[in-house]
Amino acid sequence: MLPAGRFTWAIGAIHGEVDRLVILHDRLATRITPYDNLVYLGNFFGRGARVAATVHEMLLFRRALLARQLDDESGKIVFLRGSQEEMWHKLLQLQFAPSPADVFQWMLAHGVGPTIEAYGGDIQTGYRVVRRGAVVVSQWTNSLRAGMRALDGHDRLFSVLRRAAYTADRTLLLVSTGIDPSRPLTQQGDAFWWGSRGFEAMDAPYEDFAHIVRGFDPQHRGLRIGAHMVSLDGGAGFGGSLVAASFDENGRLVDTIEA
Repeated sequence: MLPAGRFTWAIGAIHGEVDRLVILHDRLATRITPYDNLVYLGNFFGRGARVAATVHEMLLFRRALLARQLDDESGKIVFLRGSQEEMWHKLLQLQFAPSPADVFQWMLAHGVGPTIEAYGGDIQTGYRVVRRGAVVVSQWTNSLRAGMRALDGHDRLFSVLRRAAYTADRTLLLVSTGIDPSRPLTQQGDAFWWGSRGFEAMDAPYEDFAHIVRGFDPQHRGLRIGAHMVSLDGGAGFGGSLVAASFDENGRLVDTIEA
């Protein structure tokens, strides 16, 4: 839950585009205050070639913001789980999948390859081990887990990812990809990272939230503003830009940054 009555900044899908993130952080640093909330809307893993550097940049920026937060009224910094982070979570448990080879192939088609390489894995090795049984797959996924733990703060960040974030007064609900409007918030499950269809179909407020903000649009259509939703995917990782936006205490979009 995010503190209400203040500005909330949200950063869309990054997809390993660390150079764009550095530029965006530089611009954001001059605008965000210690009392503002900051939410990374997931999908910072995957697609782009510099996943580890992206996570490191996020950790550095978080540390810089925390150094300015000197009292209990400071805003919160939250990291959401997106589809890329969910795939990584599942990949580390690949030995339990009914068909590891098929799951592995599907994940590669959806961009998990750069994350494997970021944490010391090799895709061709992955192709071989997923056909050799659960014990061999487990040894490989354990090596990937160890690779993440070897980079300071990466494993810790992954362990504190949230499914969604919302302000205490329920003015804003922030998600990675979407929601299923037919389900209550507590029963969204994986709709948070795969529910783009439900998000697109929304024509009325969801529960008692004034606005819903998401960071990933499968069609990467940039900043889109509707009556009850805002989408912030400029196409980072797909040849497009990285987008961030600020919302006031009433949930109105008041500022944007694009890198």
